[in-house]
Amino acid sequence: MRFPPESEVLSTSRRFPGHGWFGLAVLGVAQISLFVGIEVVSYWFYPLAWWSYILIADALVYYRKGTSLLTHHFREFFLLLSWSISLWLLFEMFNIRLHNWHYTMVPINTTERWLGYIVSYATVLPGLFETMEVFESYGLLQNCRTRPLASSSHWYAPFVFIGLIFLLLPLLWPQFFFPLVWGGFIFLLEPLNHHFGAPSLMRQWQEGSLRTFYLLLLSGAVCGLLWEFWNYWAATKWEYTVPFVGRLKLFEMPLLGFLGFPPFAVQCYVIMNTISLCRHGHGWQNPQSGRFRPISLYTILAVPLFLTYWIFAFHQIDVHTVASWRP
Repeated sequence: MRFPPESEVLSTSRRFPGHGWFGLAVLGVAQISLFVGIEVVSYWFYPLAWWSYILIADALVYYRKGTSLLTHHFREFFLLLSWSISLWLLFEMFNIRLHNWHYTMVPINTTERWLGYIVSYATVLPGLFETMEVFESYGLLQNCRTRPLASSSHWYAPFVFIGLIFLLLPLLWPQFFFPLVWGGFIFLLEPLNHHFGAPSLMRQWQEGSLRTFYLLLLSGAVCGLLWEFWNYWAATKWEYTVPFVGRLKLFEMPLLGFLGFPPFAVQCYVIMNTISLCRHGHGWQNPQSGRFRPISLYTILAVPLFLTYWIFAFHQIDVHTVASWRP
């Protein structure tokens, strides 16, 4: 007689949480409003769809595992939003040199426009990682094993060199090397994570597992498809001007461009693991306890620095990346 996995037993006695139903309702209303032509929804459709998706995905994780970022680790979820904005702005700064995408029908009012940047960019990391958590909670690739990589640190120097090359070449010759941006930080930061004991894909490979790597690739592919699908129907959106590959498109994205989403997900994971090193090992996969902690001097100093970075980046997007405005 076969007994169901423990997660299945638990999920049958646990209700789908309210924020998941709320996300489903908002997504349904937003889709209907979009297609009947309610203008304000068409302008804000992209963040409405993505925030709904994040609520639904988090609810699925809770339903399967009994815990999730929103239900038990809201503080870590909130921090993930701020890291998401900061991380995506890094790629917006690369785009000023690459000119791979631009924004259309962006609000002319600065407050409304910058609020749109914030609520949209904040969805990047939660969307990727909640998707990965859903796949993990359903046991996808649970028994996936691979031949262990020899335990060694000889790959450190080549990885750092490749990472630097991947990030420098697009800045020097953007027309030819723009795709390398979506993988550079993987090679640059993974040696740091491995050496100092942060979660590391290379360490998992040395232990005979590439499951996290595969789940990240899959999550990137799924989120990439949803990013482009929901962006296509929105009035305020981005469009691409990618050299050489711009003619054959699915939604607004050139077909070959979809190959960038899986490594981008891996890159986000590696970057967040490096950030966790600065937070004494805490992160979205290993949250801090919920008890009250006094505000540290590091936080007091970091907040104005991050706000300055955001304001500078928002202004650069306004100047270099916005192609058209709306009242």
